[in-house]
Amino acid sequence: MSPKYSARTVRRTAAAAVVTAALLVPLAACGSDDDSDGKKEGGSGKDVKLTVLAASSLTDVFATAEKTYEKEHPGTGITVSAAGSQELAAQVKQGSPADVLVTADTKTMDGLKGETNKPDIIAKNRLVIATREGNPQKVASLKDLSDSKLKVVLADDTVPVGRYSKQVLDAQKVSVQPVSKEANVRSVLSKVELGEADAGIVYKTDAATATDKVDAVDIPDAQNAVASYPAATLKGSKNGDAAAAFVKWLSTPEAQKILRDAGFQKP
Repeated sequence: MSPKYSARTVRRTAAAAVVTAALLVPLAACGSDDDSDGKKEGGSGKDVKLTVLAASSLTDVFATAEKTYEKEHPGTGITVSAAGSQELAAQVKQGSPADVLVTADTKTMDGLKGETNKPDIIAKNRLVIATREGNPQKVASLKDLSDSKLKVVLADDTVPVGRYSKQVLDAQKVSVQPVSKEANVRSVLSKVELGEADAGIVYKTDAATATDKVDAVDIPDAQNAVASYPAATLKGSKNGDAAAAFVKWLSTPEAQKILRDAGFQKP
């Protein structure tokens, strides 16, 4: 084989290699895009949707916390389902899919040790007497609630706020015949707002959400009860790490400020 012929052959081979490589580059790029899309659409990406079961008294403040957390943690969505703590406990026991549970008392949380991981207290609360705007019946203390002419509504004894109410009333030896017993604190507040009751016992933070419709009569600390709010991840959660991160965030200065601004007390 002559040197001239060999050089020509080498040049042709090199040219073919360049063309082949050029053709393979876009194909490789296409393959990379497909893999990326597949991960995103197949659920193996970073997007996470958390379901948080929260006590009714957390309805408004958790709406704010939810937006703040989502803004700071792109890819994590929060859905808050609020109800009475006893209702939430029933949902957990029935295996309802959720990631985080926050109750308005430790008793309810303690009854779910088999379904939850170790809880952290994130806030505390106190009771007030909610009256119709302007307090037309001049309710000034717990003892006033024993007046038979007064329409008083309380939460059911199975509800944390109902148990707290019974606790403070019994301690002061005040007998109340409520016109109804509600399933959660928001229902108690609603009855007063709508004028269906003259007064009701609610959390301080709930009364603060309706200052244009109800008045709040303070209950002295010595006669009051302290409500503790434990938060825990659920053992059945499919988003354990993300759920744990949210619970941990609830104790951060930023989250605590949101709770303080809503009237909740420090843990």
